Amino acid sequence: MAISAVLQKEIYKKRHSFVSISPMLQATVKASRNFNATDDAEILYKAMKGIGTDEEAILQLLVARSNAQRQQIKVAFKTLFGKDLVDRLKGELGGKFETLVVGLMTPPLAYDVSLLRNAIKGAGTDEKVLVEILASRTPEQVKDIVAAYRKGNTNRNIFTNMSVFYEWLSQANRPTGIQQATIQADAEVLFKAGEQKFGTDEQTFVTILGNRSAEHLRKVFDAYMKLAGYEMEESIKRETSGGLEDLLLAVVKCARSVPTYFAETLYYAMKGAGTDDNTLIRVMVTRSEVDLLEIRTEFRKLFACSLFSMIKGDTGGDYRKALLLLCGGDDE
Repeated sequence: MAISAVLQKEIYKKRHSFVSISPMLQATVKASRNFNATDDAEILYKAMKGIGTDEEAILQLLVARSNAQRQQIKVAFKTLFGKDLVDRLKGELGGKFETLVVGLMTPPLAYDVSLLRNAIKGAGTDEKVLVEILASRTPEQVKDIVAAYRKGNTNRNIFTNMSVFYEWLSQANRPTGIQQATIQADAEVLFKAGEQKFGTDEQTFVTILGNRSAEHLRKVFDAYMKLAGYEMEESIKRETSGGLEDLLLAVVKCARSVPTYFAETLYYAMKGAGTDDNTLIRVMVTRSEVDLLEIRTEFRKLFACSLFSMIKGDTGGDYRKALLLLCGGDDE
């Protein structure tokens, strides 16, 4: 079990690499200092023992623990009571609250793999999830996700029946830092592949956007603006469409600011009639230990309300309580 804990720490190091300042300062969920896995396992057992379930005790405890600590609680629960904690939680909870809690109990890599698997299984494909994973995760994370998916899976070609661009980006390799010598050249190549060409050389867009660091791309976007007179996003909207347009726009947005990308994702998940709970849960689970504080800040800058207040108005019950605890505070 010690190996699992080490792996989780490594996964988090990779996931945090998108954040420019100390990631722990931007997390809303942090490791509990006075942590005892055995004590927590006993509290959860009592919360589910007998008739009725103490959902309040469950959500208060699990949201106050890091993912790595939740994995230790799972082990302690199995040792003490001989039962799988996640199975017990599934049996006691229900609906969106259950989905959220199960997400919190899943190791980050396994959670991303499950997102990928659910996005591509069946007749249709949830391209929104694929776009989010490919655009917002680091190249190392994407490779880990793809490798973990393929391990023991009979359908090893994940992107069968999908655009070649998804598969290509899943194998992309972004170097770190800024390559000063190629900034202007990259901007000119993109301009010639789109605005200056009849039709669009889509592969060129994918090649450059998928194989440059975020820092480098921001310089390229500035050079492109001077050259073309348009922001990169405007050109992508004019020159591409469908899933490729969504993917490239997400890559550009994440290169500019991952927290801003997720602030917009959360807003549109709750805007208007109905709530996209799958997106709301996915983002809150995956970003709570990474940059959710920064996402909250960007959310408040962009929109007329705080993330906290929008979640409060769009959700209810224990599901809402847990989401608000993950959010970590109001910015009104």
